[in-house]
Amino acid sequence: MLYWLMSKYQNVRGTRDLLPEVKQIFRQIEETAYKTAKNYSFKEIETPIFEFSDVFHRSLGETSDAVSKETYTFTDRGGDSITLRPEGTAGVVRSFVSEGLAQHLPLKLYYYGPMFRYERPQKGRYRQFYQLGVEVLGLESALADVECLDLAWNILKQIGLENRCVLEINTLGDVESRNSYRQALVEYLTPFKEQLSTDSQTRLEKNPLRILDSKDEGDKKIVAGAPLMENYLNETSKKFFSDVIAGLETLGIPYKINSKLVRGLDYYCHTVFEFTTTELGAQSAILSGGRYDGLVEMLGGPKTPGVGWAAGVDRLADLCSAHIESLRTAQAPIAIIGHGDKALAEAMKITSALRHQNKYCEIFLTGNFKKKLEKANKLGTEKAILIFEQENGSFEYKLKNFKTGEEIAGSITDLLKSI
Repeated sequence: MLYWLMSKYQNVRGTRDLLPEVKQIFRQIEETAYKTAKNYSFKEIETPIFEFSDVFHRSLGETSDAVSKETYTFTDRGGDSITLRPEGTAGVVRSFVSEGLAQHLPLKLYYYGPMFRYERPQKGRYRQFYQLGVEVLGLESALADVECLDLAWNILKQIGLENRCVLEINTLGDVESRNSYRQALVEYLTPFKEQLSTDSQTRLEKNPLRILDSKDEGDKKIVAGAPLMENYLNETSKKFFSDVIAGLETLGIPYKINSKLVRGLDYYCHTVFEFTTTELGAQSAILSGGRYDGLVEMLGGPKTPGVGWAAGVDRLADLCSAHIESLRTAQAPIAIIGHGDKALAEAMKITSALRHQNKYCEIFLTGNFKKKLEKANKLGTEKAILIFEQENGSFEYKLKNFKTGEEIAGSITDLLKSI
């Protein structure tokens, strides 16, 4: 009967259960990111998992893969077109506009949660995936970009990835520079139109810069000879990008300029960047973002500059599981082990008191005394309080050191102090 249930009910393709071991890694990453962002004065925001479809269709652009191929869009019972969020920025900006937050500028916001895209599942890519990200609204200074990148770099270092990824960065320039480059790119690509992929033929009319980001091998060969954005930047755009690069060098953040990096969404301008790794196969980007000075206006708000990034927690977890495991072991619980029914009740009393003092404790309710010791050792705990019931109804307390095997008797007060 159990086998029948297991074979009949399975995960929806592209989703997975985050079992306790994996969820613990996710939790450690998210808590590390949240605490680090808080040190940079970011405040947490949470937006709905679904929005009216126009929020994403207008902000991401109809030619982006996230809209044209990958969104989970449906009509609800009220007849409204609803889309599960494929990314976090558009929802945060919608909230900024609809909640009237312009009076609180500048805003530095942090978020975490599930996102949804109908992609072909593979290692590191799921249809329900998790992102953490930040958005800075109301600051047009290049130093805001630098601060965002410094936060990203700090988080990656905190979870042990500073030597396993590289920052790739580019500029798309301001509107004037982008329009000049767009014209030059169209002139270059038009003679190759029939050789381009179907998607790129569509993008040639609507958003030719997206062709630079094409994964089609034929497109890649054509794009290899395309003009470079850096040759079409005006002085304002050059100055902005040079200020960002100077900031990275001042802070000692390593980087590599990638002139073909454009990012997949339509709202970016000036700085675009990705932290990439070679350890996850085709899914190389683990944290991506950039500047989006026109997005707030696109969603009906006042002219407001913005910059931000998002990191894929699924991919971060795949990369840093060993490092997180070492952190988990370093935060092993205090084990409280009772031998005998009354000793077990006493162990429960002590454990409860410690937990109410915000201590991380574990009590073992089943198994013989030997099994309980084995379980405590498996959790990685170094020391345990042992409680033995005496014939006169009192208790003997001991502190066991799992590294040395030594056991020291004493009062419960003194033993807890030593821990």
